[in-house]
Amino acid sequence: MAMNVGSLSDGEDEIVSTINTTPLVDVMLVLLIIFLITIPVVTHTVPLELPKVTNQPRQTKPENINIAVDYWGKVYWNEQPVADTNTLVDKLKVVAVIQPQPEIQIRGDGEARYESIGRVVFACQRAGIQKIGFITEPPPRG
Repeated sequence: MAMNVGSLSDGEDEIVSTINTTPLVDVMLVLLIIFLITIPVVTHTVPLELPKVTNQPRQTKPENINIAVDYWGKVYWNEQPVADTNTLVDKLKVVAVIQPQPEIQIRGDGEARYESIGRVVFACQRAGIQKIGFITEPPPRG
């Protein structure tokens, strides 16, 4: 901090060439206090055991039903287009009463919206399907 104490003998203002760092120090102290308060809140989380990634080979059975969802949200039942969600639910209800119940395997485009995939999962729930699987690409070997 620079402070000029003294009397001006000739009545002219003198140019002060020093930088006033008081506002800078004030801002830095406020930021330091904010960080000291918020860091313990951020680091404390609920202790969880997250699932490990496993990739199992696909069991292709003739009774399994493949439902594909493309980029635009269009749904395909074993490579045949499905008109709407109600038609999908009706088809799933027919399959749900078969014993043993076939597995529904959903193949979703990587760029498809979650809403489109979620609509298919919800249709499976409404129809009473017990087992739903998602088909993904295996990770690259390296």
